[in-house]
Amino acid sequence: MRRRLPPLNAVRAFEAAARHLSFTKGAAELHVTQAAVSHQVKALEEHLSVKLFRRIDRALLLTDEGQEYFRVVRDAFDRLDEATMRLLAGDARQTLTISTLPSFAARWLVPRLGRFREKHPEIDVRLDPDVELVDFAGDDVDVAIRYGRGDYPGLRSDRLLEEELFPVCSPALLTGDKPLSKPADLQHHVLLHADTHADWAAWLLAAGVQGVDPTRGPMFVDSSLLLQAAVGAQGVALGRSVLAQEELAQGRLVKPFDIRWPAEFAYYLVCPQAVAERPKIVAFREWLLDEVSYSEPQPPKRRR
Repeated sequence: MRRRLPPLNAVRAFEAAARHLSFTKGAAELHVTQAAVSHQVKALEEHLSVKLFRRIDRALLLTDEGQEYFRVVRDAFDRLDEATMRLLAGDARQTLTISTLPSFAARWLVPRLGRFREKHPEIDVRLDPDVELVDFAGDDVDVAIRYGRGDYPGLRSDRLLEEELFPVCSPALLTGDKPLSKPADLQHHVLLHADTHADWAAWLLAAGVQGVDPTRGPMFVDSSLLLQAAVGAQGVALGRSVLAQEELAQGRLVKPFDIRWPAEFAYYLVCPQAVAERPKIVAFREWLLDEVSYSEPQPPKRRR
C-alpha cells in the first residue's frame, strides 16, 4: 500500500519553524534562508489544504491544526532521530535522559538506580540534575521528576511521592545550655530554611507555637545543603520525609518533636503525552512506581 506522505523537505521546515515559533530561527537551524522556510511551509499548507501558522502582533503562532500536526511530526522526528542514533552507535542500546532536582537525585533516585540498570541493562541512564523547568521541545530530556502540584498542561503527570515536614537537628542540640525538648524551645535556636519561609510558618502555626519568628535564619536553595547545615548543628531545619531518610536512619539527625505537617507539593514524573508510551519511558515509569509503592508511607493526614 502506497504511503500518502507530504513533501518531506516541507515537513522538515515546518517542524523547525514550529519548534522555534520563528521562521528565522528555523532557517538558521536548517542552514537555509528565511524565505526558503516560508516557501516550504506555504507549499505544505497548500498540500494539506490547511493553515498551519498565524501571526498576531508580529508573533508567530500555530493554528489549532498546526499544533495537532506539530505534535505528530515532532514525535515522528524524535523517533527517527533516536533510531538513527542507535544505528550509528552500532547497537540497540537506548539512552534515557532524566531531569530532576539535585537533592532528589542525590538522596532518593541515585541510590536506587542500580536496580533499574539490573532490570533494564539495554537502557543507559543519563541524569541531568537541574532546578530549572524543562523545555521538552528544545531540551534533550525524555522525562523529568519535578516537585509541585502536578498540574502541567500538555504533559503526562504521574504522582510519585508525598512528603511530611518536621523539625530535624543534630543530636547535639538536644542537650547543652538550651536543650531542645519542646517546640517553644525553638525561640533559642537558629531556624534553617529551604528557599522559603512559608514552610516554617505553616509548621509553627500547626504546632501552636508562638513567639518564634519564622523569617529569621539562613536560607539554602538546595535541600542537601540545608540538611548538611543541620547535621553540623548550625540550627534546626524543617526536614522533608523523603530527603532526610538517610540522615535520620544513621542518627546524624533526630526529630526533637513528633509533630508533622503535610507538604503542599509532591514529586511527579512528567513527560510529553506524545512520547509517554515509548518503551524506554514506560519501562522507567513502571520501575519508578514500583519503587515508590514500597518505599512511601501512607499519605499524611492534615492536622485540624
